[in-house]
Amino acid sequence: QVQLVESGGGLVQPGGSLRLSCAASGIIFTYYNMNWYRQAPGKQGELVAGITSGDSTNYADSVKGRFTISRDNAANTVYLQMNSLTPADTADYYCQATRYGVEYWGKGTLVTVSS
Repeated sequence: QVQLVESGGGLVQPGGSLRLSCAASGIIFTYYNMNWYRQAPGKQGELVAGITSGDSTNYADSVKGRFTISRDNAANTVYLQMNSLTPADTADYYCQATRYGVEYWGKGTLVTVSS
């Protein structure tokens, strides 16, 4: 019933941009904090960006100034605008919806930054 579906991943050259989307269904979207995580092969997952139900945002130091998280509550969708991409941004990106005692995850979308 609950579903988070990421989209927008793909291959992009260094310096390029990409916008990821995560469409949620089966939850009261406005009640949830939304996060983007990423994980590269053989490395630990990390929180990239988050946005609360009250629209406060936070970012990993590695992406500050380059990435922007936003949400469209009417569309039940959270976005991650990624600019000035580097090979270090290559990873599987996962969308998370979380509220008190509950969390849901999408299946992920692959972002590859390479020339």
